[in-house]
Amino acid sequence: MADKLRLMTVHAHPDDESSKGAATTARYVAEGHEVMVVTCTGGEAGSILNPAMDKPEVAANLPAIRREEMAKAAKILGVQHRWLGFVDSGLPEGDPPPPLPDGCFATVPLEEPTRALVEVMREFRPHVVVTYDENGGYPHPDHIRCHEVSVAAFEAAGDPDEFPGTGEPWQPLKLYYSHGFSRKRMELCHQAMKERGIESPYEEWLKNWDPKRPDPFDRVTTRVECGEYFEVRDDALRAHATQIDPNSRWFAIPLDIQREVWPYEDYELVRSLVDTTLPEDDLFSGVQEKSST
Repeated sequence: MADKLRLMTVHAHPDDESSKGAATTARYVAEGHEVMVVTCTGGEAGSILNPAMDKPEVAANLPAIRREEMAKAAKILGVQHRWLGFVDSGLPEGDPPPPLPDGCFATVPLEEPTRALVEVMREFRPHVVVTYDENGGYPHPDHIRCHEVSVAAFEAAGDPDEFPGTGEPWQPLKLYYSHGFSRKRMELCHQAMKERGIESPYEEWLKNWDPKRPDPFDRVTTRVECGEYFEVRDDALRAHATQIDPNSRWFAIPLDIQREVWPYEDYELVRSLVDTTLPEDDLFSGVQEKSST
């Protein structure tokens, strides 16, 4: 790809950018394109998931530490980064679950974060935007709100009547949902590990998969080959040391197996203002031609 193009990925919390589509972003950066990660919240309500980091001094400074971790991950991936500035809603647990905190990302009026994201879109001028599907990838309130905000901003950014005072209008050309946790991928990786006599981290997960639950892979339209950048992805993920245990199942599948059975990251094209042919192997399909005219 000769011309420099711009990709924006919109995520709910710091670490989401490294667990969802990180190898894709690393590939496009390596190819000379510009990539911006937007993080909607500071991840303040996240638990410390790495036992080695579960210390009183870390818990007392978690918001600041998560910002430092995000800066490290962005540097590893080579991406630009923006905080949208909203407060983590947390994941309510219980039956019934408790109400969400007042003023958190999932409870503020949709217009507020949409306006903030439109302003960043008009500044960065992305050709392509990637976010989560209507279920948030999984039903965390911040992930669902991230979806709502991203779709609303995609539609509003090019309209001069929407959100005056946030910069010159700019219309992104394509909108994608990321689909990283498919049953089909788990099954193939599971089978490959069993054939090699390696314990699979997916044994119980697959056993408990609800047969009525749809496989996100059925929605995939676009598969970006990026196995060459799996090490970069994993390094970025490990940078979020409070959230990622380096001994967890995130890193249990040998990279050679991943490259053999699934050297892709998967996406669903949901809005396109350029001509493209499905299935695709490039998020910028059709954009190159449009940008050259």
